Amino acid sequence: MPKATLLVIQGADQGLRFELDGGAVTLGRGALNPIRLRDDEVSRTHAQIRFDESANGFVISDRQSSNGTFVNGEAIQTRKLVSGDQIAVGTTAFLFQEVMSARPMRAADQLEVFVGDDVRERSSIISEVSQEVGQQLLRDATSIIRAGSTTQTLANLQVLYRITEEAVTPTLSLDQLLHRILELTIEVVGADRGCVLVNDPRTSQLVPQAFSHRRGFSPGSPMPVSRSIVDYVRKKGQGVRTSDAPHDQRFSQQSIMQAGIREAMCVPMQGRYELMGVLYFDTTTPSDQLPRLGPEGYRFTEEKLHLLAAIGRQTALAVEDHRFQDAFLKAERLAAVGQTIAILSHHIKNILQGVRGGSYLIDMGLKQHDEDLIGRGWKIVEKNQDRIYHLVMDMLSYSAERKPALQVANLNDVVRDVCELMEPRAAECQVELTCQLSDQVPESAFDPEGIHRAVLNIVTNAIEAVEGTTGGRVAVETGYDPQSDELVVLVRDNGPGIPAAQHAILFNIFESTKGSRGTGLGLAVSQKIIREHGGDIFVESREGEGATFRLVLARLDEDAGPGSSATAG
Repeated sequence: MPKATLLVIQGADQGLRFELDGGAVTLGRGALNPIRLRDDEVSRTHAQIRFDESANGFVISDRQSSNGTFVNGEAIQTRKLVSGDQIAVGTTAFLFQEVMSARPMRAADQLEVFVGDDVRERSSIISEVSQEVGQQLLRDATSIIRAGSTTQTLANLQVLYRITEEAVTPTLSLDQLLHRILELTIEVVGADRGCVLVNDPRTSQLVPQAFSHRRGFSPGSPMPVSRSIVDYVRKKGQGVRTSDAPHDQRFSQQSIMQAGIREAMCVPMQGRYELMGVLYFDTTTPSDQLPRLGPEGYRFTEEKLHLLAAIGRQTALAVEDHRFQDAFLKAERLAAVGQTIAILSHHIKNILQGVRGGSYLIDMGLKQHDEDLIGRGWKIVEKNQDRIYHLVMDMLSYSAERKPALQVANLNDVVRDVCELMEPRAAECQVELTCQLSDQVPESAFDPEGIHRAVLNIVTNAIEAVEGTTGGRVAVETGYDPQSDELVVLVRDNGPGIPAAQHAILFNIFESTKGSRGTGLGLAVSQKIIREHGGDIFVESREGEGATFRLVLARLDEDAGPGSSATAG
């Protein structure tokens, strides 16, 4: 089945990537959409994307959305998508990219690097070109067009543009990008086969990275690549055009034309700082199957060699950028892992210290037969057991990518259970906890366990925010907005409030305003769960005036689904 990806390039969900496997998927802000968006200007079910056999491609259809669906700036009802299309819904923009259905052939299996007679092979070089020629071609493209260009030159500029466009496509892997560059280059230079040999930074050896051949050409045996020619290009930094047969005195020119010629071009891939590898192309097609030969009787011309030098430069920059990006991502991941380990170790250490303190009191109580001391120690152990349990559950909730297990329930029941669960904790902290449930809240389809955890984290934070203050109060309320068809949970406290500078980082993972008492996971987990339901959490707070957290999620009917009226935009 064909596959494609959608990359969010603009909007609240920027950076998210969604995989399309050919089946019909809907996108919108509703919780049941496989592609859920945090965008108020997007309808509940905004559009649908599916693979259409008759169109031989992916097709996007608007689902009577309020604000319309746009492809490349044009409003559409139904349209076939091609790689590179930009889809806009509300304030969100996607980049659509088809994934290559056939895996590129493994280059190492398709190439045969051989060592031959250096003198004979180098004598077969017809012409050379420096890498500066390729860079000049890229710089002077505009002047070439103004001066009046041949059809071949215009084709050269077009393929350079297309290669540059492919190089900045974020959804392609390095192997896919190199394979695509080979396909475009083979088409414009008229080669039969081509390959990319990339410099391995660990061994400084050239290794096969990608291979391709023109359509309709059967590669048969592996492509022969001359080690002598490759080493010459690598050492000199020069692009070369070679022909074995015309310079071999064993053959006459007539027999060469009848039996077929073999030509090759090889150019360096010079990056910003070092040589990244070489591009190598050849042709073995018999003369009667060749298009019109160049003026010198060769299929590869000087102009094509200049073009290939420019392509080599662009390919090198693409390889270099991919390596920089990989190194940057690896460094970021290592830094994130290190930060996570350090923070979690700190929290687990504090919890273990609490467990150790409780265990010490229990041990003393057992030795002294003091039940009060044992009870005090057990309360400390029990409290820290709850802390480690909630820490683990928050870690699992945050790390797991899952769809909510929807079932019809009443939000009031979930919130009532949270308040009853937290009453002992509030009493211990000398905090007045009130729960006001609206009788206007209708039943809805949501994940009761997930919403319970989200509300529990917010209520726990509110109680801890007013702990130790005189007259500390936390009020929990439910409500329903019939105009927007949304369920609401309000959690208010009269604590110290949240400074304006901390609002922007409030929901960041491991950001805590409670010092050593907080893990920085609770709010991040709650936000993730609510967003999984197509909703969001909003905060109103001023320093010294308490805080109000508003949890909003869309109401879904029991039979709600991507195609139901309950989720229509």
